[in-house]
Amino acid sequence: MREDVEFVGHVAAVRSPARLVKRKDAVAVSSPPGRGMVVRADLEQVFRSAYPRVVAVAARVLGSRDQAEDVAQEVFLTFGRSSVPATEALGWLTVAAAHTALNHLRSGRRRASREEAAGGGDGRPWPAVGPVSAPSLESPAVWCSGLRKRYRRQVAVDDVSFTVQRGEVLGLLGPNGAGKTSAIKFLLGLVRPDAGEVLLLGRPGRDPASRARVGYLPELFRYQPWLTVAEVLALHVRLAGAAVPDRERRECLATVGLADRAGDRVGGFSKGMQQRLGLAVALVARPELVILDEPTSALDPLGRADVRDLLLALKDRKVAVLLNSHLIGEVERVCDRVVILDKGRVAAAGTLAELLGGRELRLRLDGVSDAAAARLAATGALTRSGSVFTVALPAEPDADLVPALIADLVALGVRVHAVEPARVTLEERLLDILRTGAAA
Repeated sequence: MREDVEFVGHVAAVRSPARLVKRKDAVAVSSPPGRGMVVRADLEQVFRSAYPRVVAVAARVLGSRDQAEDVAQEVFLTFGRSSVPATEALGWLTVAAAHTALNHLRSGRRRASREEAAGGGDGRPWPAVGPVSAPSLESPAVWCSGLRKRYRRQVAVDDVSFTVQRGEVLGLLGPNGAGKTSAIKFLLGLVRPDAGEVLLLGRPGRDPASRARVGYLPELFRYQPWLTVAEVLALHVRLAGAAVPDRERRECLATVGLADRAGDRVGGFSKGMQQRLGLAVALVARPELVILDEPTSALDPLGRADVRDLLLALKDRKVAVLLNSHLIGEVERVCDRVVILDKGRVAAAGTLAELLGGRELRLRLDGVSDAAAARLAATGALTRSGSVFTVALPAEPDADLVPALIADLVALGVRVHAVEPARVTLEERLLDILRTGAAA
């Protein structure tokens, strides 16, 4: 499909085979020009190069090319009336496209009228991207779509998309080599994907400013052994460009259990102590998004409990957390949602309730007749392993369901040795998803 831009006087037209949008005074020329702002000559080039990208970003959100073109028209008309630095034009348009499409998706207004195109999807003007304006708190902490990466013949990541909302803890699960660490590196700008889009805290992932409010604990790291704990923390505060008072640094060390080790050199620390220091480094600059890659590795049970409490405290402060961990029990305790990766693709995603499904009832029985087996099967899906019968229960079973079942079984002559309510664990569900995928 061919798109181009026409300029007639002060009228800018974004043209596609099915659409032609015009608006007077859509070209804003700064006065005086020449300070890096977008002027007429630059604007035509920006429109030509950015229109396919803006439509692609909106289409990934909305799932419709036609609706994406409506969003693109809104975004370009707003852009034409704004004063955006030329160096930030492409990033501004990408963020605006995702933001406007998400607002359309939330409100159900998939098609905005052209008269309202000068504002954002919720009727408010879209702020300029840059240090002069902070991103909206309504934008997700992480939004990525269609991430792909190939290393020669090996596909590491294939069409991975997910979001992390503000104040949400998202667990990233999967076997070794599933693409979890690669996805994290894409978010942090450490590796460039072959395809796909990333937004961090409302800014394009390519923009270094998007990572200014991100805390990161890598899986493997090493600090200079001659530095003390306090010096390591001070170094990373300077690298982050943040102003963190000494009191807050001490509180951060106390949070990870290192309050009395501030003057000790890092070279003498165990792996678990270095892990605690890594958590402090990730948190010291007051991040709005924290990405933790195996944060509980090498920690003792007490340290793992401390990390759980820390994650819940971050959630209470509306800090978003992306947690990559092989300790499935920890993920099940603290995560709101889970994304399961397998062979570079999203194998499953959802809340724990959505992934784990309903509850089960396990019974150890003797003397089960055909009538008793039929009574069990009438309650829910039935499986048997020797004398153990497992009955699937509804997500919200009636309070009298289990007592009535037991009473009926006894009346039918069944000897009941044990009754145990149960639920599929996240580990069992994960293994089932991975094995099913492997078999397919």
